Amino acid sequence: MQLQDKIAIVTGGASGLGLATIKAYLARGAKVAIFDLNADVGQAVAAELGANALFCKVNVSDEASVQAALAEVVAKWGGVHVAVNCAGIGSAVRTVGKNGPMPLEQFNKVITVNLIGTFNVTRLAAAEMAKNEPSADGERGVIINTASVAAFDGQIGQVAYSASKGGVVGMTLPLARDLASIGVRVNTIAPGIFNTPLMNAAPDAVKMPLIEMTQFPKRLGHPDEYGQLATHIVENSFLNGETIRIDGAIRMAPR
Repeated sequence: MQLQDKIAIVTGGASGLGLATIKAYLARGAKVAIFDLNADVGQAVAAELGANALFCKVNVSDEASVQAALAEVVAKWGGVHVAVNCAGIGSAVRTVGKNGPMPLEQFNKVITVNLIGTFNVTRLAAAEMAKNEPSADGERGVIINTASVAAFDGQIGQVAYSASKGGVVGMTLPLARDLASIGVRVNTIAPGIFNTPLMNAAPDAVKMPLIEMTQFPKRLGHPDEYGQLATHIVENSFLNGETIRIDGAIRMAPR
């Protein structure tokens, strides 16, 4: 699928990996909707990016919120061809710590946003994609979900985050199989440690050991490198049902 004149939605699109993806897609001639909870930042980003960018305030884990945003996109531009799920939250709590067991609500929150939110957007976006005219290959849409290397190498304190991202990885193939009949491809990107606002907020004591674990290049990933991969996944129509690590060959130690 070529991005020229296609319509994409990107969750968590007001910053970080999502924003980098939006810029990459706009450069290829797509129209892109920014789905994000941060209205002030999202509206400012949309205004800066121009007429082919639209901001929608969205809670990815809320069915009505996602439905309303998709309806707005379809009313404005006529459909949805690509959905990229970048929205997510982190967690750093041990299963049993100094204050006792991890509060269940903290685990639930991470799962709700990262895993259930990803599935919620995926299912609703795919239903819209099913209405598109198929390409010569029968393709109607592309969905890209975001996991993490923590799905495979979860560190101490990452049990909720790793579980949520492991769930995203685990959904990839069955989603691709489920949606094959309507011509929608599904792939997942598992990023390593990237130079995003979330990572920049961490102290050097957290960042430097992670950089040291990265084999080459020995640095944080650039968000536009994620955007490049998200572009390639859309444009390579034989890429389906796969999870792709983009991580400088990092394999995270327990801490």
